[in-house]
Amino acid sequence: MTHTPIKHTPRKRFSQNFLRDTNIIENIIALVEPRMSDHMVEIGPGLGALTFALLPQVSHLDAIELDRDLVEKLSSHNHPKLSIFSGDALAFDFNSLNKNPLRIVGNLPYNISTPLIFYLMKFLPIIQDMYFMLQKEVVERLSAEVDTSHYGRLSVMTQYYCEVSNMLDVPPTAFYPVPKVDSAIVRLQPHTQLPYVANNVHHLSNLVQKAFAQRRKTLWNNLKDSVSAATFEKLNIDPKRRAETLSIEEFVKLSNSKEC
Repeated sequence: MTHTPIKHTPRKRFSQNFLRDTNIIENIIALVEPRMSDHMVEIGPGLGALTFALLPQVSHLDAIELDRDLVEKLSSHNHPKLSIFSGDALAFDFNSLNKNPLRIVGNLPYNISTPLIFYLMKFLPIIQDMYFMLQKEVVERLSAEVDTSHYGRLSVMTQYYCEVSNMLDVPPTAFYPVPKVDSAIVRLQPHTQLPYVANNVHHLSNLVQKAFAQRRKTLWNNLKDSVSAATFEKLNIDPKRRAETLSIEEFVKLSNSKEC
């Protein structure tokens, strides 16, 4: 089924940069490898460039779009395989989608990418995998290895839940309007079994946030109100180290100490 290109003036308040490079779209399809049996969900379909490329590959596609003008334009196609949900993905109940596991794709606005990824962690039991187009710097932070400059709270908490893979760099010219930053595609695949289990994930998140609050300071300076010297010694973690040198396993051990 062919579709008429959607005409729309990008809105700055929604941080809209629409994917238009057909080669990049084909690369995304190749990376995702959609199947007819998949329950595919697209966050922020925009002008439908990826949407209409995905539709022939799946039995149905659910799309969540914030811009009501775009919802109306996408809905006007009356595509039998496409369901459009008008609303904010940051408030959407993904459990309300009747079939799972979900495979989620999206070209995410830069201003909501990190909050949305943390929000989606609530729904990981029903998610098979996620492929997102993000600002390259965010992808580098998500996929960063321990003891590197990009390694931080986002790396630790995302990798606690998911295997993270930096899949493809995307130049600014792939979008309209052309953004001032490079982009990249990341794959987030929830662990079937957590490598390290925190007794309280909320405590772990708070601990990691405190540890990275001032990157140049030592663990002791950032965590002395939360972790005693005795606990550092017991866990064989040098409090003079910086947060970026701690593995996820070490953060979980600190979080699981009685003090936390």
